[in-house]
Amino acid sequence: MKKQLLLLAMILLPLVASAHDIEVQNADGKTIFYNYINNGTELEVTHSYSYQGNVAIPEEVTYMNRTHKVTSIGESAFFGCKVLTSITIPNSVTSIGDHAFYGCEGLTSVTIPNSVTSIGEGTFYYCSGLTSITIPNSVTSIGDYAFQNCSGLTSVTIPNSVTSIGYNAFYGCSGLTSVTIPNSVTSIGDNAFNGAYIPTVISLIENPFKITGKTSYLSTFTQSTFFNATLYVPKGTIEKYKATDGWKDFVFIEEGAGGGDTPTMQKCEKPTISYENGKLTFSSATDGAVCQYSIADTDIKAGSGNEVQLGVTYNISVYAAKAGYDNSETATATLCWIDQQPKTEGITNGIANVAAQAVLIQSEGGSIKVQGVDEGTQVNVYGINGTQAGSAISQSGAATINTNLQPGSVAIVKIGQKSVKVVIK
Repeated sequence: MKKQLLLLAMILLPLVASAHDIEVQNADGKTIFYNYINNGTELEVTHSYSYQGNVAIPEEVTYMNRTHKVTSIGESAFFGCKVLTSITIPNSVTSIGDHAFYGCEGLTSVTIPNSVTSIGEGTFYYCSGLTSITIPNSVTSIGDYAFQNCSGLTSVTIPNSVTSIGYNAFYGCSGLTSVTIPNSVTSIGDNAFNGAYIPTVISLIENPFKITGKTSYLSTFTQSTFFNATLYVPKGTIEKYKATDGWKDFVFIEEGAGGGDTPTMQKCEKPTISYENGKLTFSSATDGAVCQYSIADTDIKAGSGNEVQLGVTYNISVYAAKAGYDNSETATATLCWIDQQPKTEGITNGIANVAAQAVLIQSEGGSIKVQGVDEGTQVNVYGINGTQAGSAISQSGAATINTNLQPGSVAIVKIGQKSVKVVIK
Protein backbone atom coordinates (compact mmCIF):
# COMPACT_ATOMS: atom_id res chain seq x y z
CA MET A 1 0.00 0.00 0.00
CA LYS A 2 2.86 2.36 0.83
CA LYS A 3 4.38 1.85 -2.61
CA GLN A 4 1.00 2.45 -4.28
CA LEU A 5 0.53 5.72 -2.40
CA LEU A 6 4.04 6.81 -3.34
CA LEU A 7 3.38 6.06 -7.00
CA LEU A 8 0.11 8.02 -6.85
CA ALA A 9 1.95 10.93 -5.26
CA MET A 10 4.48 10.93 -8.08
CA ILE A 11 1.80 10.91 -10.76
CA LEU A 12 0.09 13.83 -9.07
CA LEU A 13 3.38 15.66 -8.50
CA PRO A 14 2.61 19.39 -8.44
CA LEU A 15 4.25 22.02 -10.59
CA VAL A 16 7.75 22.79 -9.41
CA ALA A 17 8.53 26.28 -8.20
CA SER A 18 11.55 27.90 -9.85
CA ALA A 19 13.23 29.22 -6.72
CA HIS A 20 16.96 29.80 -6.92
CA ASP A 21 19.79 31.70 -5.27
CA ILE A 22 21.73 32.77 -8.34
CA GLU A 23 21.58 32.48 -12.13
CA VAL A 24 24.70 32.50 -14.29
CA GLN A 25 25.23 32.28 -18.03
CA ASN A 26 27.49 29.56 -19.39
CA ALA A 27 30.18 30.20 -21.99
CA ASP A 28 27.59 29.27 -24.64
CA GLY A 29 25.20 31.97 -23.38
CA LYS A 30 22.69 29.63 -21.71
CA THR A 31 21.51 30.51 -18.21
CA ILE A 32 21.64 27.90 -15.46
CA PHE A 33 20.02 28.39 -12.07
CA TYR A 34 21.73 27.38 -8.83
CA ASN A 35 21.21 27.08 -5.08
CA TYR A 36 23.98 27.31 -2.51
CA ILE A 37 24.65 24.09 -0.57
CA ASN A 38 27.14 22.95 2.09
CA ASN A 39 27.09 26.29 3.89
CA GLY A 40 27.48 28.20 0.66
CA THR A 41 30.72 26.49 -0.37
CA GLU A 42 29.20 24.56 -3.29
CA LEU A 43 26.35 24.83 -5.79
CA GLU A 44 23.57 22.57 -7.01
CA VAL A 45 21.62 23.03 -10.23
CA THR A 46 18.02 23.93 -9.46
CA HIS A 47 14.79 24.01 -11.45
CA SER A 48 13.73 26.16 -14.35
CA TYR A 49 11.34 25.40 -17.21
CA SER A 50 13.59 27.46 -19.51
CA TYR A 51 16.17 24.70 -20.01
CA GLN A 52 16.09 23.54 -23.63
CA GLY A 53 18.27 22.05 -26.36
CA ASN A 54 21.78 21.09 -25.29
CA VAL A 55 22.70 22.12 -21.76
CA ALA A 56 26.27 21.85 -20.48
CA ILE A 57 26.68 22.12 -16.72
CA PRO A 58 30.06 23.64 -15.81
CA GLU A 59 32.36 22.25 -13.12
CA GLU A 60 32.73 25.66 -11.51
CA VAL A 61 30.77 28.90 -11.47
CA THR A 62 32.15 32.35 -10.73
CA TYR A 63 29.62 34.81 -9.31
CA MET A 64 30.44 38.18 -7.74
CA ASN A 65 34.15 37.31 -7.86
CA ARG A 66 33.59 34.08 -5.92
CA THR A 67 34.13 30.66 -7.51
CA HIS A 68 32.08 27.66 -6.37
CA LYS A 69 32.20 24.05 -7.55
CA VAL A 70 28.99 22.51 -8.92
CA THR A 71 28.58 19.22 -7.03
CA SER A 72 24.90 18.33 -7.34
CA ILE A 73 21.91 18.28 -9.67
CA GLY A 74 19.10 19.13 -7.31
CA GLU A 75 15.69 17.59 -6.82
CA SER A 76 13.44 18.12 -9.89
CA ALA A 77 16.12 20.33 -11.47
CA PHE A 78 15.00 19.62 -15.05
CA PHE A 79 11.46 18.52 -14.21
CA GLY A 80 9.11 18.87 -17.20
CA CYS A 81 11.73 20.33 -19.58
CA LYS A 82 10.26 18.59 -22.59
CA VAL A 83 12.52 20.30 -25.18
CA LEU A 84 15.76 19.45 -23.38
CA THR A 85 17.64 17.20 -25.84
CA SER A 86 20.99 16.52 -24.18
CA ILE A 87 22.75 17.22 -20.92
CA THR A 88 26.47 17.33 -20.14
CA ILE A 89 27.18 16.44 -16.51
CA PRO A 90 30.67 17.42 -15.28
CA ASN A 91 32.98 15.24 -13.24
CA SER A 92 32.46 17.54 -10.24
CA VAL A 93 28.87 16.31 -9.73
CA THR A 94 28.55 13.58 -7.10
CA SER A 95 24.76 13.33 -6.69
CA ILE A 96 21.61 13.58 -8.81
CA GLY A 97 18.42 14.33 -6.89
CA ASP A 98 14.94 12.81 -6.97
CA HIS A 99 12.93 13.43 -10.16
CA ALA A 100 15.87 15.38 -11.63
CA PHE A 101 14.88 14.67 -15.27
CA TYR A 102 11.24 13.67 -14.69
CA GLY A 103 9.24 14.08 -17.92
CA CYS A 104 12.15 15.21 -20.14
CA GLU A 105 10.60 13.60 -23.20
CA GLY A 106 13.07 15.10 -25.66
CA LEU A 107 16.15 13.79 -23.84
CA THR A 108 17.75 11.11 -26.04
CA SER A 109 20.97 10.12 -24.29
CA VAL A 110 22.75 10.73 -21.02
CA THR A 111 26.26 9.90 -19.85
CA ILE A 112 26.65 9.95 -16.09
CA PRO A 113 30.27 10.60 -14.99
CA ASN A 114 32.00 8.23 -12.61
CA SER A 115 32.03 10.92 -9.94
CA VAL A 116 28.31 10.30 -9.33
CA THR A 117 27.68 7.93 -6.44
CA SER A 118 23.90 8.34 -5.96
CA ILE A 119 21.37 8.30 -9.89
CA GLY A 120 17.81 9.51 -6.95
CA GLU A 121 14.12 8.35 -6.96
CA GLY A 122 12.33 8.77 -10.29
CA THR A 123 15.43 10.39 -11.80
CA PHE A 124 14.52 9.70 -15.45
CA TYR A 125 10.82 8.93 -14.97
CA TYR A 126 8.90 9.34 -18.26
CA CYS A 127 11.98 10.21 -20.34
CA SER A 128 10.37 8.45 -23.28
CA GLY A 129 12.92 9.71 -25.82
CA LEU A 130 15.87 8.26 -23.91
CA THR A 131 17.44 5.55 -26.09
CA SER A 132 20.70 4.93 -24.26
CA ILE A 133 22.10 5.43 -20.80
CA THR A 134 25.65 4.94 -19.54
CA ILE A 135 25.71 4.03 -15.86
CA PRO A 136 29.21 4.38 -14.38
CA ASN A 137 30.91 1.91 -12.06
CA SER A 138 30.69 4.43 -9.23
CA VAL A 139 26.92 3.83 -8.87
CA THR A 140 25.92 1.26 -6.25
CA SER A 141 22.13 1.40 -6.46
CA ILE A 142 19.41 2.21 -9.00
CA GLY A 143 16.61 4.03 -7.20
CA ASP A 144 12.87 3.46 -7.18
CA TYR A 145 11.15 4.56 -10.43
CA ALA A 146 14.57 5.59 -11.82
CA PHE A 147 13.75 4.75 -15.47
CA GLN A 148 10.02 4.05 -15.26
CA ASN A 149 8.23 4.45 -18.61
CA CYS A 150 11.45 5.18 -20.53
CA SER A 151 9.87 3.48 -23.53
CA GLY A 152 12.73 4.39 -25.89
CA LEU A 153 15.34 2.32 -24.04
CA THR A 154 16.19 -0.79 -26.06
CA SER A 155 18.73 -2.47 -23.81
CA VAL A 156 20.19 -1.98 -20.36
CA THR A 157 23.54 -3.12 -19.07
CA ILE A 158 23.90 -2.56 -15.36
CA PRO A 159 27.51 -2.17 -14.13
CA ASN A 160 28.88 -4.68 -11.65
CA SER A 161 29.12 -2.00 -8.98
CA VAL A 162 25.33 -1.97 -8.54
CA THR A 163 24.04 -4.00 -5.59
CA SER A 164 20.34 -3.06 -5.64
CA ILE A 165 17.69 -2.30 -8.26
CA GLY A 166 14.75 -0.37 -6.86
CA TYR A 167 10.98 -0.70 -6.96
CA ASN A 168 9.57 0.03 -10.47
CA ALA A 169 13.10 0.92 -11.61
CA PHE A 170 12.45 -0.10 -15.25
CA TYR A 171 8.67 -0.50 -15.13
CA GLY A 172 6.99 0.15 -18.49
CA CYS A 173 10.23 0.26 -20.52
CA SER A 174 8.43 -1.24 -23.48
CA GLY A 175 11.37 -0.85 -25.89
CA LEU A 176 13.65 -3.17 -23.93
CA THR A 177 14.71 -6.24 -25.89
CA SER A 178 17.27 -7.45 -23.36
CA VAL A 179 18.56 -6.78 -19.89
CA THR A 180 21.79 -7.91 -18.26
CA ILE A 181 21.94 -8.15 -14.47
CA PRO A 182 25.45 -8.35 -12.95
CA ASN A 183 26.58 -10.72 -10.23
CA SER A 184 26.98 -7.80 -7.81
CA VAL A 185 23.19 -7.34 -7.48
CA THR A 186 21.80 -8.69 -4.19
CA SER A 187 18.23 -7.32 -4.35
CA ILE A 188 15.69 -6.48 -7.04
CA GLY A 189 12.58 -4.54 -6.08
CA ASP A 190 8.98 -5.40 -6.88
CA ASN A 191 7.85 -4.42 -10.39
CA ALA A 192 11.45 -3.60 -11.33
CA PHE A 193 11.04 -4.94 -14.91
CA ASN A 194 7.27 -5.28 -15.04
CA GLY A 195 4.97 -3.52 -17.50
CA ALA A 196 6.84 -4.68 -20.63
CA TYR A 197 7.79 -7.93 -22.36
CA ILE A 198 11.57 -8.45 -22.39
CA PRO A 199 12.57 -11.31 -24.76
CA THR A 200 16.06 -11.89 -23.31
CA VAL A 201 17.05 -11.75 -19.64
CA ILE A 202 20.72 -12.43 -18.84
CA SER A 203 21.48 -12.95 -15.17
CA LEU A 204 25.13 -13.18 -14.13
CA ILE A 205 24.11 -13.79 -10.50
CA GLU A 206 25.80 -16.96 -9.33
CA ASN A 207 23.75 -17.35 -6.12
CA PRO A 208 20.19 -16.34 -7.03
CA PHE A 209 18.03 -14.74 -4.35
CA LYS A 210 14.26 -14.58 -4.13
CA ILE A 211 12.38 -12.19 -6.44
CA THR A 212 8.64 -11.60 -6.75
CA GLY A 213 7.08 -14.24 -8.98
CA LYS A 214 4.43 -14.23 -11.68
CA THR A 215 1.46 -14.82 -9.38
CA SER A 216 1.82 -11.42 -7.69
CA TYR A 217 0.53 -8.16 -9.16
CA LEU A 218 3.88 -6.72 -8.06
CA SER A 219 5.91 -9.33 -9.94
CA THR A 220 9.50 -8.41 -10.79
CA PHE A 221 8.92 -9.28 -14.46
CA THR A 222 5.69 -9.23 -16.44
CA GLN A 223 3.89 -12.53 -16.98
CA SER A 224 4.68 -12.51 -20.71
CA THR A 225 8.38 -12.34 -19.83
CA PHE A 226 8.10 -15.25 -17.40
CA PHE A 227 6.21 -17.38 -19.97
CA ASN A 228 8.02 -16.48 -23.20
CA ALA A 229 11.46 -14.96 -22.57
CA THR A 230 14.70 -16.92 -22.32
CA LEU A 231 16.55 -16.55 -19.04
CA TYR A 232 20.29 -17.14 -19.46
CA VAL A 233 22.19 -18.02 -16.29
CA PRO A 234 25.85 -18.79 -15.46
CA LYS A 235 27.09 -22.26 -16.25
CA GLY A 236 26.43 -24.72 -13.43
CA THR A 237 23.67 -22.65 -11.75
CA ILE A 238 20.53 -23.71 -13.60
CA GLU A 239 19.31 -25.97 -10.79
CA LYS A 240 19.72 -23.14 -8.28
CA TYR A 241 17.53 -20.89 -10.43
CA LYS A 242 14.90 -23.61 -10.84
CA ALA A 243 14.73 -23.91 -7.03
CA THR A 244 14.58 -20.16 -6.24
CA ASP A 245 11.26 -18.31 -5.86
CA GLY A 246 10.58 -15.95 -8.74
CA TRP A 247 13.38 -17.15 -10.98
CA LYS A 248 11.84 -20.62 -11.15
CA ASP A 249 8.76 -19.04 -12.80
CA PHE A 250 10.70 -18.60 -16.05
CA VAL A 251 9.53 -21.36 -18.36
CA PHE A 252 12.68 -21.22 -20.50
CA ILE A 253 16.01 -21.23 -18.62
CA GLU A 254 19.34 -21.93 -20.28
CA GLU A 255 22.92 -21.87 -19.12
CA GLY A 256 25.23 -19.46 -20.93
CA ALA A 257 24.18 -17.22 -23.81
CA GLY A 258 22.87 -19.91 -26.15
CA GLY A 259 26.23 -21.60 -26.76
CA GLY A 260 26.79 -23.09 -23.33
CA ASP A 261 29.25 -20.46 -22.11
CA THR A 262 28.70 -17.91 -19.39
CA PRO A 263 27.25 -14.76 -21.00
CA THR A 264 29.89 -12.16 -21.62
CA MET A 265 29.85 -8.75 -23.19
CA GLN A 266 32.39 -7.13 -25.43
CA LYS A 267 34.63 -4.76 -23.49
CA CYS A 268 35.31 -1.21 -24.61
CA GLU A 269 38.85 -0.61 -25.82
CA LYS A 270 41.17 0.92 -23.24
CA PRO A 271 41.52 4.67 -23.91
CA THR A 272 44.70 6.45 -24.92
CA ILE A 273 45.72 9.70 -23.22
CA SER A 274 47.50 12.56 -24.98
CA TYR A 275 48.24 16.21 -24.23
CA GLU A 276 48.85 19.08 -26.64
CA ASN A 277 48.48 22.87 -26.49
CA GLY A 278 46.79 22.89 -23.10
CA LYS A 279 44.25 20.17 -23.96
CA LEU A 280 44.02 16.60 -22.68
CA THR A 281 42.54 14.19 -25.22
CA PHE A 282 41.08 10.76 -24.44
CA SER A 283 40.28 8.31 -27.23
CA SER A 284 38.86 4.78 -27.33
CA ALA A 285 38.86 2.64 -30.46
CA THR A 286 35.33 1.49 -29.58
CA ASP A 287 32.99 3.50 -31.79
CA GLY A 288 30.56 5.58 -29.74
CA ALA A 289 32.28 4.96 -26.43
CA VAL A 290 32.41 7.90 -24.02
CA CYS A 291 35.49 8.37 -21.86
CA GLN A 292 34.89 8.83 -18.13
CA TYR A 293 37.78 10.59 -16.46
CA SER A 294 38.96 11.80 -13.08
CA ILE A 295 41.83 14.22 -12.44
CA ALA A 296 43.40 14.83 -9.05
CA ASP A 297 45.99 17.55 -8.54
CA THR A 298 48.69 17.61 -5.89
CA ASP A 299 49.17 21.37 -5.64
CA ILE A 300 49.00 22.89 -2.18
CA LYS A 301 45.75 24.83 -1.79
CA ALA A 302 46.30 26.72 1.48
CA GLY A 303 48.78 26.90 4.30
CA SER A 304 51.11 29.16 6.22
CA GLY A 305 54.78 30.12 6.02
CA ASN A 306 57.05 32.17 3.81
CA GLU A 307 57.35 29.85 0.84
CA VAL A 308 55.50 27.03 -0.88
CA GLN A 309 56.60 24.30 -3.25
CA LEU A 310 54.06 23.80 -6.04
CA GLY A 311 53.91 20.32 -7.49
CA VAL A 312 51.91 21.32 -10.58
CA THR A 313 51.18 17.63 -11.03
CA TYR A 314 47.91 16.01 -12.08
CA ASN A 315 47.05 12.32 -11.73
CA ILE A 316 44.68 11.24 -14.49
CA SER A 317 42.55 8.10 -14.79
CA VAL A 318 40.09 7.38 -17.59
CA TYR A 319 37.99 4.49 -18.84
CA ALA A 320 35.66 4.08 -21.83
CA ALA A 321 31.97 3.22 -21.45
CA LYS A 322 29.19 2.41 -23.89
CA ALA A 323 25.70 0.97 -23.45
CA GLY A 324 25.77 -2.77 -24.14
CA TYR A 325 29.52 -3.05 -23.50
CA ASP A 326 31.61 -3.76 -20.43
CA ASN A 327 33.63 -0.76 -19.28
CA SER A 328 37.19 -0.75 -20.53
CA GLU A 329 40.28 -1.15 -18.42
CA THR A 330 41.36 2.09 -16.77
CA ALA A 331 44.20 4.05 -18.35
CA THR A 332 46.28 6.26 -16.08
CA ALA A 333 48.83 9.02 -16.61
CA THR A 334 50.62 11.79 -14.73
CA LEU A 335 50.75 15.29 -16.21
CA CYS A 336 53.36 17.71 -14.86
CA TRP A 337 55.23 20.81 -15.90
CA ILE A 338 59.00 21.13 -16.18
CA ASP A 339 60.42 24.58 -15.42
CA GLN A 340 62.55 26.14 -18.10
CA GLN A 341 64.74 29.25 -17.90
CA PRO A 342 62.90 32.00 -15.93
CA LYS A 343 62.28 35.31 -17.67
CA THR A 344 64.00 38.29 -16.05
CA GLU A 345 62.16 40.97 -17.98
CA GLY A 346 58.54 41.98 -17.53
CA ILE A 347 58.39 41.05 -13.84
CA THR A 348 54.98 41.95 -12.35
CA ASN A 349 54.59 42.58 -8.60
CA GLY A 350 57.96 41.01 -8.00
CA ILE A 351 57.01 37.66 -9.58
CA ALA A 352 59.03 36.37 -12.51
CA ASN A 353 57.30 34.54 -15.32
CA VAL A 354 58.66 31.01 -15.62
CA ALA A 355 58.33 29.17 -18.91
CA ALA A 356 57.28 25.54 -18.47
CA GLN A 357 56.65 22.60 -20.74
CA ALA A 358 54.04 19.94 -20.16
CA VAL A 359 55.23 16.35 -19.72
CA LEU A 360 52.92 13.30 -19.80
CA ILE A 361 54.10 10.15 -17.99
CA GLN A 362 52.43 6.76 -18.46
CA SER A 363 53.35 3.25 -17.27
CA GLU A 364 52.33 -0.13 -18.61
CA GLY A 365 53.72 -3.52 -17.60
CA GLY A 366 56.83 -2.05 -16.00
CA SER A 367 57.57 0.17 -18.98
CA ILE A 368 57.45 3.95 -18.47
CA LYS A 369 56.85 6.36 -21.36
CA VAL A 370 57.59 10.07 -21.00
CA GLN A 371 56.21 12.40 -23.69
CA GLY A 372 56.80 16.10 -24.28
CA VAL A 373 60.47 16.33 -23.26
CA ASP A 374 63.12 18.12 -25.30
CA GLU A 375 65.27 16.16 -27.73
CA GLY A 376 68.26 14.58 -26.01
CA THR A 377 66.93 14.97 -22.45
CA GLN A 378 68.18 12.36 -19.97
CA VAL A 379 65.31 10.56 -18.18
CA ASN A 380 66.15 8.33 -15.22
CA VAL A 381 63.85 6.00 -13.28
CA TYR A 382 64.50 4.96 -9.67
CA GLY A 383 62.78 2.59 -7.29
CA ILE A 384 61.39 3.97 -4.06
CA ASN A 385 64.59 2.76 -2.32
CA GLY A 386 66.72 4.96 -4.59
CA THR A 387 68.10 2.18 -6.81
CA GLN A 388 68.19 3.14 -10.47
CA ALA A 389 65.76 1.00 -12.48
CA GLY A 390 66.51 2.34 -15.96
CA SER A 391 67.29 5.36 -18.10
CA ALA A 392 66.86 6.66 -21.64
CA ILE A 393 67.58 9.66 -23.85
CA SER A 394 64.51 11.26 -25.42
CA GLN A 395 64.08 11.05 -29.18
CA SER A 396 61.35 12.82 -31.14
CA GLY A 397 59.99 14.28 -27.91
CA ALA A 398 59.56 10.97 -26.07
CA ALA A 399 61.56 8.50 -23.99
CA THR A 400 60.62 4.91 -23.11
CA ILE A 401 62.30 3.23 -20.15
CA ASN A 402 61.91 -0.51 -19.60
CA THR A 403 62.21 -1.46 -15.93
CA ASN A 404 61.87 -4.58 -13.81
CA LEU A 405 59.67 -2.76 -11.29
CA GLN A 406 56.57 -4.73 -10.29
CA PRO A 407 52.96 -3.51 -10.80
CA GLY A 408 51.80 -1.49 -7.81
CA SER A 409 55.29 -0.30 -6.89
CA VAL A 410 56.23 3.39 -6.83
CA ALA A 411 58.83 4.75 -9.23
CA ILE A 412 60.65 8.08 -9.19
CA VAL A 413 60.94 9.54 -12.69
CA LYS A 414 63.64 12.21 -12.92
CA ILE A 415 63.53 14.50 -15.95
CA GLY A 416 66.41 16.90 -15.78
CA GLN A 417 66.09 18.31 -12.26
CA LYS A 418 62.38 17.49 -11.93
CA SER A 419 61.37 14.34 -9.99
CA VAL A 420 57.87 12.87 -10.20
CA LYS A 421 56.41 9.86 -8.36
CA VAL A 422 54.33 7.43 -10.43
CA VAL A 423 52.71 4.07 -9.69
CA ILE A 424 53.72 1.22 -11.97
CA LYS A 425 50.73 -0.36 -13.75
